[in-house]
Amino acid sequence: MSNISGVFTNGAETYGRFLEVFIDGHWWVVGDALENVGKTTKRLLVNAYPFIYGGASSSFKGSSPAAAGYAKPTKDIEQRFKD
Repeated sequence: MSNISGVFTNGAETYGRFLEVFIDGHWWVVGDALENVGKTTKRLLVNAYPFIYGGASSSFKGSSPAAAGYAKPTKDIEQRFKD
């Protein structure tokens, strides 16, 4: 331990690098969260106000029973369990 000033310098450098990674990581996480909130808000607005964003007459695609249709059974219930 002939060069004691190196210990403090190395400690300060290590702390600075840790702090830089810590802050950078938090900015990354916060940025991703805000981006996801923005995208979700945009999707909700498109569904709520379709005439503003797309001019569609229906707010949800495929929501019409005539367009989507329903499943129609082709067998009796007893026959389904016998196959």
